[in-house]
Amino acid sequence: MAFEELKIRSFDGKIDRERIEDFERTCEVGPAESVFLFTDTMGDPICRIRNSPQYKMLVAELDHELVGVIQGSIKIVTVSSLVKDQARVGYILGLRIAPSHRRKGIGLSLVKRLEEWFVANHVDFAYMATDKDNQASVKLFTNKLGYVKFRTPAILVHPVGMRRIRISPTVEISKLKIEDAELLYRMFMGSTEFFPNDIDRVLRNKLSLGTWVAYPRGESWGDINSGQFPTNWAMLSVWNSGDLFKLKVGKAPLSCLMYAKSSRLIDKAFPWLKIPVFPDVFRPFGFYFMYGLHHQGPKSGGLVRSLCRFVHNMAKELEEDCKVIVTEVGGHDTLRLHIPHWKLLSCAEDFWCIKVLRKEAEDSMFELTKTPASRALFVDPREV
Repeated sequence: MAFEELKIRSFDGKIDRERIEDFERTCEVGPAESVFLFTDTMGDPICRIRNSPQYKMLVAELDHELVGVIQGSIKIVTVSSLVKDQARVGYILGLRIAPSHRRKGIGLSLVKRLEEWFVANHVDFAYMATDKDNQASVKLFTNKLGYVKFRTPAILVHPVGMRRIRISPTVEISKLKIEDAELLYRMFMGSTEFFPNDIDRVLRNKLSLGTWVAYPRGESWGDINSGQFPTNWAMLSVWNSGDLFKLKVGKAPLSCLMYAKSSRLIDKAFPWLKIPVFPDVFRPFGFYFMYGLHHQGPKSGGLVRSLCRFVHNMAKELEEDCKVIVTEVGGHDTLRLHIPHWKLLSCAEDFWCIKVLRKEAEDSMFELTKTPASRALFVDPREV
């Protein structure tokens, strides 16, 4: 491939919408030896970045053939323990290269062009997430582009079952007003890594279904402004990702397919056995993403579990095609011990890497990459 033949330009909805939809169907997500995920953007190729403050999509063409795409978004987040220590970060996602044109430098060219857009918009850091087993992606960013590994959060996935899950009668669950949820997040999670400065926009988005708190029944939640809270409490918000795009699992092992089908048949015939039912993820499905998980108090772990069960029951009742509940937490965050999930469906280590784009941000870069990942990590639902 001659470099001059490659044309990279901004996404044009009038001419690219249908082309990219067809292109996505040919580009699986995931390592070749594992299960593939296919994305259905439901006619909106930029659905995953549309809700970000600033966003851009680039397409690559060879002789008028679409051979690659990439997306990026920009926002302001907290990057250290000081709430005021914030930075403009650019997030890279949706890098896809046509199977017949891989290993030709197209991905490298797309990332570099997106980085130019970041720099022009005064971005301090660029970062991205990928499967740690996706060696092609890992090598591209770490070996060729100078990105550095800095966090390995866990992606926790729990199937939406056919029946409601019991919630302890000793737990009270209440929905917060958006204003109260914003105040609570800024108060308790404002210094969390990658906490978005525009949390108010996230909470007010139509895809954000609400924020709930759990606390012992019989205790009063009270006024947030007073600073008086129950000894033990927990909170989370829910984002309906299924209204943006659908997923479909492909290339699953035969044993997995057989277990999925047989578990549903057995559960339907003998519901009292209460066997774990593998969700039907082999047809397009949606999912809920739980974000902003936080808990306070020595006995708050059970409250987190109650909130997760509440979200499960909500998904079962409100969304017919919602097959799983997903969340992502810091790899060393104790929250993961209290969140129901299946190991078979979850990922113990997502791979996050970062690159400094402005010299003034090098000190913060050192803290991000050299200090232990002991603090909580805020995963923005707009980037899932």
